[in-house]
Amino acid sequence: MKSNKNSSRGRQPEKKSPSKSPTNKFAGKRNSSKDKPVFKKARPISKEEKLKSQTEKSVVKKLNTSTEDGIRLNKYISNSGICSRREADVYIKAGNAMVNGKIMTEMGYMVKPTDEIKFDGSLINPEKKRYVLLNKPKNYITTMEDERGRKTVMDIIANASKERVYPVGRLDRNTTGLLLFTNDGDMAKKLTHPKHKIQKLYHASLDKKLAASDLQKIAEGFVLEGKPVWVDEIAYITNQSKSEIGIKIHSGRNRIVRRIFENFGYTVVKLDRVIFAGLTKKDLPRGHYRHLTEMELNNLRML
Repeated sequence: MKSNKNSSRGRQPEKKSPSKSPTNKFAGKRNSSKDKPVFKKARPISKEEKLKSQTEKSVVKKLNTSTEDGIRLNKYISNSGICSRREADVYIKAGNAMVNGKIMTEMGYMVKPTDEIKFDGSLINPEKKRYVLLNKPKNYITTMEDERGRKTVMDIIANASKERVYPVGRLDRNTTGLLLFTNDGDMAKKLTHPKHKIQKLYHASLDKKLAASDLQKIAEGFVLEGKPVWVDEIAYITNQSKSEIGIKIHSGRNRIVRRIFENFGYTVVKLDRVIFAGLTKKDLPRGHYRHLTEMELNNLRML
């Protein structure tokens, strides 16, 4: 039997492992509430993950600021009820608009919420669109204010809305009937521009009976002060005197209805606009106003 000395020759003595301390936080299971929990070292973030995080932050920042970039200056002016966007471009180019005290002629300039915008020296603000229909009484003039102190249509609708609205077109002082107010410049432009042929129906009371021959001449069209005049319809009002006339036109020329009859030797004693762009005076007493319904607005948008 070989000696164990020979078999152990050349072997290195085994190193004893250090005794594990019972207080070592990495040793064994925790068996006491006093033991501290084990925390894993955070994994390093790769370049790809950093890039992804930065990209996401950039996108979020862009989305958050896109709503703060504002709106185009021409739309801002239009929303203020002054004019249409196309007209606003002309005014901007002419130097009528100021941004933060400086004249702005740059097309497409984006107005920010903190900007101060002035038009012709007056501060303006974009507001919620309002549409107010008035049954205008006599002896009120269609203007925002009158230096002579006369009554204006604005006196009647002063409390119609907190937004400042403007009359769409005009009715002279002695003409009664429908008059629309809005701060929607695009809608105002649409309802007054001749190319849209917005119809208006008037009830005209003349100082004498309208001859059938004159009615025919008006219906066929004629020349007034060197310009042709066309009416859409003209007729005697049923069951009334032949001095009571219904006349439908789309012309926007100043005092055109009165001038039509004056051209044939008649004086308009009373003139009342009973229909405007499909809107009627139904349930709207003289001197009162109301806001348009959603259905009425939809009909106007389709004109």
